[in-house]
Amino acid sequence: MHPRALIVDDEAPAREELRFLLEEIGGVQVVGEATNGEEALLLLNSLAYDLVFLDIRMPGLTGLQVAERLRGAAGAEGVRSPQVIFTTAYPDHAVEAFDLAAADYLVKPFSAERLQRSVERALAGAEPAASPASAASSARSAPAAAAPGETAPLGRAAQHQLVRIPVQKDGRTVLVEGDAIVYAVAARGYASLKLADDRVLVSFSLNELERRLQGHFFRVHRSYLVNLRYVRELVPDFRGTLVLVLNDRQRSRVEVSRRHAPELRRRLGL
Repeated sequence: MHPRALIVDDEAPAREELRFLLEEIGGVQVVGEATNGEEALLLLNSLAYDLVFLDIRMPGLTGLQVAERLRGAAGAEGVRSPQVIFTTAYPDHAVEAFDLAAADYLVKPFSAERLQRSVERALAGAEPAASPASAASSARSAPAAAAPGETAPLGRAAQHQLVRIPVQKDGRTVLVEGDAIVYAVAARGYASLKLADDRVLVSFSLNELERRLQGHFFRVHRSYLVNLRYVRELVPDFRGTLVLVLNDRQRSRVEVSRRHAPELRRRLGL
C-alpha cells in the first residue's frame, strides 16, 4: 500500500501541479486536498496520513500554524504525526519550518526530481521506531555521532549528493550550488553566503546550512561555516588564534575559534 498524502494549498493550479508531479514520480497516493488550514486539520483528524504537503501563506491558519498544531497534538496524545513537507513560493520561512521538524522545505517551482528526493527523505524519517533491544543493537553497530562542531562522516551516496541553496534575487529564486559557496556567516537568524563575486542573504540559519551542506564544509567558528576547498593559508594572529585566508578574489579572512582549531587541522591533514 502506498503512503497516503494530503495536499494543502489555497490555489487550485498549485494543487493540480503537485498532484501531477506526485503521479509522475509514483509511490505516493494522494487521498485528500484542502484549500486552507482549517480544512486540513479536519481531514487530518479523520484519516491517518503519512505525508502532508503544506503551503505556508493561506487565508486563515498558515501552514506553519497547522504544522505546529500537528506537532502539539502528536506530543500530547503520543501518536505519530505525518511527515510535513512545506511547498511555498517564499523562502523566508525556512528557519521556522525546520524548527517545527519539517521533513523538507520546497520553494516553488520545483522539479519532479527534487520532489522525489524530498518524499524519500520524509518517508525514511517516518519509519516506525525500533524496539529497545533492536535500538541498542543498532547503536552498538552504528558509527559514533559527531561531536559538537564536527561534521559527521557521510556515506558514499551522501558525499555525491548535489546540494543547492535557494536564494531570492531580483524577484527570482536562484539555486546556488554548494561548491560555489566560499563561506557562510551568521546574520541575526539568517545567513549571508559569500560567493566568488557576490554576497547573498538566505533565510536559513547557520545551523541549518551546516546540516544541509556537510561534506567539505566545516564550522570554524560559531559565526562562520567555511568551504574547506577554498582554504589557501592558515595564519596565526597576534592573539595566538588562527585566521584562514581563503582562495577567492578578495582573499577573504575568517577567524577560527580555539575550540575548533584542532579539528580543523585534522580535517586539513595538518
